[in-house]
Amino acid sequence: MKRLRKKPVEDADASPRDGRKQRTRRALMDAALTLLEGERSFSSLSLREVAKVGGVVPAAFYRHFGSMEDLGLALIDDAFAALHALMREARAGPQPGEHQIASSVRTFLQYVDTHRLQFQFIAKERMSGSTAVRLGIRKEIRLWVSELAADLAPLPPLRALNGDTLRLVAGLVVQTMMGATELLLDADPQDHNERARLESGAAKQLTLIFLGAAQWTSDP
Repeated sequence: MKRLRKKPVEDADASPRDGRKQRTRRALMDAALTLLEGERSFSSLSLREVAKVGGVVPAAFYRHFGSMEDLGLALIDDAFAALHALMREARAGPQPGEHQIASSVRTFLQYVDTHRLQFQFIAKERMSGSTAVRLGIRKEIRLWVSELAADLAPLPPLRALNGDTLRLVAGLVVQTMMGATELLLDADPQDHNERARLESGAAKQLTLIFLGAAQWTSDP
């Protein structure tokens, strides 16, 4: 894979303006994601090569991140921040009916598809990354589960469920979507039939989860 490298500069964020600082920070994050294409792991990246591809000298890296682990945590925050808002909007319906479930799955997978590098990073690092990165990903997934459980609580079919059961249901939903994410990332982006099968399969799994949850009786 041919890598485009910017000419290093002594201080890309010398201006006090936040805009320039944010652009340099973004360039370093994008550089890390670009280097992670393929089979490389985040722990295999060096600060020096990230700085080189990002267009700054290594010393300037520390103006934005205290360490490579800090960069990894920033990548996690970046991947999940918009996703939380996106999925809250997709869930903003009266109940988890088949149409809403299919729409939510489609919205989610479209987001993953347009942010493939970010989610390839998440998929690779959530099981085998450094301790700090793994824990950062788990924290975001727990937050996702908690937000989903809170969103599900007022829905008529699930009102009888207690908090623990709602979190179990939300956990099953999140596990299903993480599994669909990994299948999508492994699939050929040009294979639209496979994409449709993934969407349909995930929607059916979620429908079964919600049908079962609606019939479940929580312990007092």
